[in-house]
Amino acid sequence: MADATVIGWDVGGAHLKAARLEADGTLSRVVQIPCPLWEGTDRLESALDQAEQRIGPAPAHAVTMTGEMADLFAGRAEGVDRIAGVLCARLSGRLTFYAGAMGFADPPLEERRALSIASANWHATASLVAGRLPAALLVDIGSTTTDIAAVAGGEPRTLGTNDAQRLAEEELVYTGVVRTPVMALASRAPFAGAWTGLMAEHFATTADLYRLTGELPGEADQHPAADGGPKTQEASARRLARMIGRDLEDAGMDDWRRLARWLADAQLGRIEAACARVLSRGLLAPAAPVVGAGVGRFLAARLARRLERPYVDFSSLVPAGPATADWAATCAPAAAVAWLLRRRLAEGGNHVGR
Repeated sequence: MADATVIGWDVGGAHLKAARLEADGTLSRVVQIPCPLWEGTDRLESALDQAEQRIGPAPAHAVTMTGEMADLFAGRAEGVDRIAGVLCARLSGRLTFYAGAMGFADPPLEERRALSIASANWHATASLVAGRLPAALLVDIGSTTTDIAAVAGGEPRTLGTNDAQRLAEEELVYTGVVRTPVMALASRAPFAGAWTGLMAEHFATTADLYRLTGELPGEADQHPAADGGPKTQEASARRLARMIGRDLEDAGMDDWRRLARWLADAQLGRIEAACARVLSRGLLAPAAPVVGAGVGRFLAARLARRLERPYVDFSSLVPAGPATADWAATCAPAAAVAWLLRRRLAEGGNHVGR
């Protein structure tokens, strides 16, 4: 089993991600499937079927998740239990669930362990980084959230362990480059020579901003726009115009792009402030790099320049060919949890540190 193929799964509330780690230690396939889990567990079942068709079977599966936070479930423990039930019923082979610093847990899952499994995917990514670099600041910017973790001495060095603690410590920043409503970025913005308020309406998302700046990877833009309309630059500008009570025709495309860039910079400023708070703990020397992961890691690269630190892309830390490296960085927790299980099997234990 130590040399067997392992598939790592990251079950989110909006996407299902899977990474296939072959027996020779290379990532051969990585996929991301839209999975609006809040609409029902049948969405997860469908996404699992699609993922298996593309990634194939395996004798061992490592699972991490954040989908237990979907409002489909009454609480996190119930969410973990129901997601685990779907996976156990649909996947063949040995399944084990990642519980952060507690290691891996085999089903059935007791409630205490279930709460450690909840939203532990960031810990998997940070543990892989800690096994590759002596020290680093991991910044994983996804479609919905940003995870920030200092790693040093072979382990994550974070103050928070669950979502509530990590939000309080700003190690979890609820902002991403696809699904975040624009109204969450600022209360006002400069436009046409004056400050204007932003409407508290779900008229536009950050995907509209990064389409207008030309930075959003098209293959990662998998969910409908806020109005269900086209994902063109013009349609994105029209949605953004509504945020300040205007129509597309009230200004030129250069004006809408300028507004998009300002709002995008406001988002990056919030992430930078959270990173500055983590760095102020004095755990990392100035030469420790920023490791960028997630679909929004183009912002992490920009952040590294602002923090005057080297930048390392997560894709360079995992053995993957050119066809899979980009997706491995986009789906970092899935790749990481597969690698962690492979190491656990090789060591014959439950240790998740270096």
